[in-house]
Amino acid sequence: MRVTTWNVNGVRARAETVLEWVRRERPDVLCLQEIKASPEAVPASVCALEGYWCHWHGQGGYSGVALHLSQSAFRHPPRFVHPPFDVETRIVTAEVGSWTLASVYVPNGNRDFPTKVRFLEALDLFVADTLAAGRELLVCGDLNVALEPRDVHPKLRKPAETGQTPEEQAMLARIIGRGLVDLSRRFDPDNDRLFTWWAPWRQSRERNIGWRLDYILASPALAEAARACTVAREFGTSDHGPVTADFGIEAPLGDPGQGRVEPPPPPKGQIPLF
Repeated sequence: MRVTTWNVNGVRARAETVLEWVRRERPDVLCLQEIKASPEAVPASVCALEGYWCHWHGQGGYSGVALHLSQSAFRHPPRFVHPPFDVETRIVTAEVGSWTLASVYVPNGNRDFPTKVRFLEALDLFVADTLAAGRELLVCGDLNVALEPRDVHPKLRKPAETGQTPEEQAMLARIIGRGLVDLSRRFDPDNDRLFTWWAPWRQSRERNIGWRLDYILASPALAEAARACTVAREFGTSDHGPVTADFGIEAPLGDPGQGRVEPPPPPKGQIPLF
C-alpha cells in the first residue's frame, strides 16, 4: 500500500500536476491539503479521479482538504467523516474496517494563534479516542508545526516564530506520543535537512532551505508494516513537496454497506472544539 500526503497550494492551479503524480506513483491513499476550492470548483480533470473513491472538502479560495482511496486497494466505498472540531474545511477522515485515515490541514496560526491551539488540542483528543477504540490510524497532512528545532533550516530558526514555538512543538509531540510513529523520522532519523516546505523565493527549494511541516503519522501496527517514507522535494510547483510512505500490508476489505458521507460540520464561524 502506498500513501501520499501533499499540500498542493491550490488544486485549480495544479490539477495537471496532481494527475501527473497519480499516473506516476499510483498511491492507494492520496491526501491533499490547501485545495483552495469548493467541490463544485475543482477542475473536472481531477474531480473524479479514475479508479478512486474521491472526497473533496473545500469552501472557496482558502484552506480545504481532500481524501482519495484507490478502488483496487479498498474494494468498498469508505465512510467519509468530518469530525466535530472541523473548522474552515480542515479535516476529513475515511473509515474502512478497523482503519481510520485522516487528511489534515492545521491552521498556520499567524493571524489567529488561539484557533490553531484549539485545533491541535482537539486533534490530540481525536487521536487519543481513535486509538483507545482499538482502531488503526493514519494522520496525514500539513500540521504547520516543525516538531524539533532541526526541522527548520538553521538560517530560518526563530523559536518565537509561529510554527516553531516550544508550545506548538509540545502539542505536536503530545499528539504523536499518544501512540503514533512519525514515519519520516523513523526512516531518516539523522537527516537534519529533511524539509517539506520551502519559501517561494531566493531559490529556497533548490538550496533546500526550508521547514518540515508535512507528516505521515501511523499507529504502531501500521508503522511496523511501513517500508519507506520519502519527500519528493523536486516534484511540482507547490511550495510543499509530496510525502509518501510505502507499507507491506493490504488495505482492509471494509463493509459493502459502510460507504457514506457524514453531514458536514456547522457553518464557518462556529468552532465546536470542546
